[in-house]
Amino acid sequence: MIKIWIATLLNFFFPGAGYLLAGQRRFLAVGWLVGVIGLTYVELSIKPIDINLYWTMFASVLVMNTMFAIDVFREGKRALQQQAAA
Repeated sequence: MIKIWIATLLNFFFPGAGYLLAGQRRFLAVGWLVGVIGLTYVELSIKPIDINLYWTMFASVLVMNTMFAIDVFREGKRALQQQAAA
């Protein structure tokens, strides 16, 4: 269960990394991780240019990262339940 929580936190801060730790969706996880690095670069670059766009980007990334964290948590719990049933 600890591994699921670590994967959840990883996916919140670095979407894709939590999936890699959990051994799920590996191909997609690498793509999401590369994408989040690009989004972070854009987000930090926008801040000094237009603070209004920064907050829109920040809110969007926050929602997206929260959903990634919830998903890896649910998938991890499902995998544990399947292992227990087997």
